[in-house]
Amino acid sequence: MALFKIAENYLEPIKEKDFTLEKEIQKLTEENLNLIFSLELVKSEFKINNFRVDTLAFDKESDAFIIIEYKRDKNFSVIDQGYAYLSLMLNNKADFILEYNECKKEPLKRNAVDWSQSRVLFVSPSFTAYQREAINFKDLPIELWIIKRYENNTVSYEQVQGFGAQESIKTLSKQKESTDKVAREIRVFTEQDHLNNVNDDIRELYEKLKSSVLNLGNIELKPKKKYLAFVAGTNVTDIHIQKKSIKIWINLRKGELDDPRNLAKDVSVIGHWGNGDYELQIHSDDDLEYIMSLIKQSLRKNRK
Repeated sequence: MALFKIAENYLEPIKEKDFTLEKEIQKLTEENLNLIFSLELVKSEFKINNFRVDTLAFDKESDAFIIIEYKRDKNFSVIDQGYAYLSLMLNNKADFILEYNECKKEPLKRNAVDWSQSRVLFVSPSFTAYQREAINFKDLPIELWIIKRYENNTVSYEQVQGFGAQESIKTLSKQKESTDKVAREIRVFTEQDHLNNVNDDIRELYEKLKSSVLNLGNIELKPKKKYLAFVAGTNVTDIHIQKKSIKIWINLRKGELDDPRNLAKDVSVIGHWGNGDYELQIHSDDDLEYIMSLIKQSLRKNRK
């Protein structure tokens, strides 16, 4: 994507500034890991067996370990390397938890980790057409992120998106032992997973709600295990679809939401899914316009 700066009434192109070393990308990413990916750094250069993981991170939203690898060259297989790292993790769960406990100085119990939501992120200035096509599966726990640096001291991170993938990675990898093990334990959740066994009225209500949220602009839908997250840098609102209703969490802390009709319930002191201290449950679109005014408050607060 070309970038320009405005000079009076003219546009001047901003040139890319290449990264000389992978270490530059790694250092920049690790020092801003929470801002970029909403992840917590566990260990840089984590060594286990004969492998070295560039960055070991933890996703507190999904309670899962995330492995990040940085590449400048293009000669690598994202599928083979990604599954090798995931297999390494699943075969050495205790070591990953021990590393977390030693680095973070806080207890993380084995049963507190959701291994099913583990994934690998590759960060690189560019990917080949083959690598981009290789991730075009609906259930692949591997993400590609393009990092660009520009001469005006600007950096961008952009995720490579699949093209409406319908095929499962399992159909191509049934003979690979490591892939089979990963597929048994790790699952990539989809929007459809949350729509199974939902009646037509609730499905229609969800589609109206989803459309209204996405139309706010620059919001991405990210299916999680327990809910559907609507993200603009950080979570704006999270939705759990039930058989006869929809639960909505608004990502604002107690006291931050202006809700004159008191539709939102304070869940700040009780356990709940989703992000934020406010919860609503709806059965129809009667209050949709008002609810969107509440979600807009979260968007203004959480947009990055």
